[in-house]
Amino acid sequence: MKNFTIRLIIIIAAFSFFQNEIFAQVINWKNISKQNNHLLHVNAGAEYGVTAGMGYHHLIPIKSFPLWIGGEFSTPGGNQPMDDFKVRLGAQIKIAAFNFFQFSARIEGISRRYQNQSVTLFNFGSDFAGTLGYYRKHLFLGAEAGFDKAIVTYFKHSDWHKNNIYNNVQDGWYEPATGGNFYYGLQGGYSMKKTDFTLKAGKVLQQDFESQPLLPFYGQLGVNFRF
Repeated sequence: MKNFTIRLIIIIAAFSFFQNEIFAQVINWKNISKQNNHLLHVNAGAEYGVTAGMGYHHLIPIKSFPLWIGGEFSTPGGNQPMDDFKVRLGAQIKIAAFNFFQFSARIEGISRRYQNQSVTLFNFGSDFAGTLGYYRKHLFLGAEAGFDKAIVTYFKHSDWHKNNIYNNVQDGWYEPATGGNFYYGLQGGYSMKKTDFTLKAGKVLQQDFESQPLLPFYGQLGVNFRF
């Protein structure tokens, strides 16, 4: 029981800290073309310090339902770059359009690593989101809502933890799912011929609809390059 309690405390604290990184590219659905079907994007955000990410997506032009597939990598700043990270792989598709209004959905698989004095965690999870927005060739604004779920996590406890907290703690995979966050906010930007400047900001709420992370907000500035 003690082992389980300590493990539960660690996982809640760690992923409440790291799961707030809502790094997903922002797309202007009214300014895409078959000639520029590659999308390279970089971004920076602020949650518990400075975070940065980059990614690549490829456009599959399926008539009225264009589909972007690809991946992203993000990491928080700190004294040891890349010791924590998040990797996303997935797709984003336009589902419906009416005049200048567009609705799109995103589904991604996520892997992430987090390390502190007590434990190193490696996690697999998923992210689902939908966006409804008003899109013009040069300007766009949308509202996004999604759910980021941690499904299974591997624990590797440090010697410090074993010597100072609980020496019989066990390393290994832990399931069922260890936690999740709902998030919602606004996104928008300004588009030029082959470049988008984007902004997104919003709020995070844990899956019980009552608890909040220590800093329940997120923000991100990004640039998309289409070629």
